[in-house]
Amino acid sequence: MTFQPVIPSGGIVGWRFLQRTYEGQLQSFSSSAANERETKYFLDNIGKIQSAEELVSDRRLLQVALGAFGLEGDLDNRFFIRKILEDGAQADDALSNRLADKRYREFSDAFGFGPGAVRKTALTSDMEQIAQANLTARFEIAVGESDETMRISLYAQRELSDLANRTSSADTKWFDLMGLPPLRSMMETALGLPSSFAQLDIDKQLVEFKARLLKLTGSDDLAQFSNPKSIEKLTDTYLARSQIAQLQNTISPTQTALILLGAV
Repeated sequence: MTFQPVIPSGGIVGWRFLQRTYEGQLQSFSSSAANERETKYFLDNIGKIQSAEELVSDRRLLQVALGAFGLEGDLDNRFFIRKILEDGAQADDALSNRLADKRYREFSDAFGFGPGAVRKTALTSDMEQIAQANLTARFEIAVGESDETMRISLYAQRELSDLANRTSSADTKWFDLMGLPPLRSMMETALGLPSSFAQLDIDKQLVEFKARLLKLTGSDDLAQFSNPKSIEKLTDTYLARSQIAQLQNTISPTQTALILLGAV
């Protein structure tokens, strides 16, 4: 039977329930026979892999490897993924560093097949982290099948915190966020930016992102999200704006107002 996460409602109410039951639901998902079987296969065999070619040749291993970074959609793009891995993440002209989506850089770095890198497939603790990250990401996919805003919110709890704690410059953090589709989507919605916003020049996007965040939180620095309370406030804003947009697409403005007033 396919796992069905329990999310009784959308918006902030549903999010609070998911937060309270997260650990139990994730454990139930992870302990399913299919997931335990795939995790065991990955951990039993990944240490034998010595090249990018070997990894992309084993579909079961590759599925877990990609899934850990939310890149499961590239499972059949084996030539592309092999190039990502073989280029590594150290050189400026490496393919993963030339792509807007920075998950490819993280993926490439995690296995160490590039020039000058140390191969990491034999590092048990690293591979265990990847196996767990895959389970977490797959659970989020299951959640997203019920409510995509919940999936993005779960993703943001860990990734936004990680981004905030990086030692890179404030602007570099913003550019990294813009290269992570789930975080970018969350931030655009929370800040009330239109879908056409991504068509602007990248530097103009940076200016607007910072101005909007400053207005919302009093700071334009993503380092503020090293504080869990700041992430919680942004998540609530994102979910509220998302729910309003969904309501406006399905019912009249008057009905939307009545529903929101009733929720206060």
